[in-house]
Amino acid sequence: MLGARPVQLLAFESFGKDWVTDVTKQLKIEAEVLSAPYGELPDLTKVRKDADLVFTWNGTTSGVRVPNGDFIADDREGVTICDATSAAFAQDLPWTKLDVVTFSWQKALGGEAAHGVLILSPRAVARLESYAPAWPMPKLFRMTKGGKVNLEIFEGATINTPSMLCVEDAIDALKWGERIGGLAEMRRRADANLDVLARWVDKTSWVEFLAADPAIRSNTSVCLKVVDPKVTSLDEAAQADFAKKLASTLEKEGVALDIGGYRDAPPGLRIWCGATVETSDLEALTPWLDWAFESLAADLQAA
Repeated sequence: MLGARPVQLLAFESFGKDWVTDVTKQLKIEAEVLSAPYGELPDLTKVRKDADLVFTWNGTTSGVRVPNGDFIADDREGVTICDATSAAFAQDLPWTKLDVVTFSWQKALGGEAAHGVLILSPRAVARLESYAPAWPMPKLFRMTKGGKVNLEIFEGATINTPSMLCVEDAIDALKWGERIGGLAEMRRRADANLDVLARWVDKTSWVEFLAADPAIRSNTSVCLKVVDPKVTSLDEAAQADFAKKLASTLEKEGVALDIGGYRDAPPGLRIWCGATVETSDLEALTPWLDWAFESLAADLQAA
């Protein structure tokens, strides 16, 4: 789709930066990159209605999400391409403002990884049928046939045969979501999980959210940073090592798995708070977080 109009990209975490590489380095399209450091958002007032926009709704690696879709013009001329991987089924997405949306089963639905879902608006279909890029497209990514969108892809025909067991798993997850109360309940659960950590952070001196502004704080991929002076006084490598030890200590105790910050993000913790996580488990986790920190901080003092 890209290349028909000017392109803007929002880059405020690792996967958004990957989009930048794809567009500017691989496709070699000149694009305006609106960037921000981890924990912050770019200036959304700079988003143009005449340009195509590519962005992540929820920054899985930074714990930052866009607060709403108000920065996208109702009378936009370009298409919006949104990676909603860790936002779908947990956050309110303004579907009338999103033309291409992608997400995976593995996040808020808790399904198998390596599978993606693509949703196209009528505006996206119109772009596909009115514009053909100059570069070759691998078969797996061809969306049109004879100048028209290949609707068979969206009606059950498979380009590459997916695992039917994984499809059945995704259906089961959807049925579970419907059974507990649908999207509203899944969002409520994620919000409640974030609230557990927010209340803990408020009374805990050694930790802060990577996203300082509550209005842009993710309710799924919650990212935390260690702010205790005993740790922040260390050099960057030692701080990263401390964060790794924090996560590995909890894993060794069987308390939490894979809660270290993403490899490209600032060192810290990343805790999944989607609806598939019980709020009571997060309440049980926080004393363990304090215990792990105090144990490792004591080792720092002894050294």
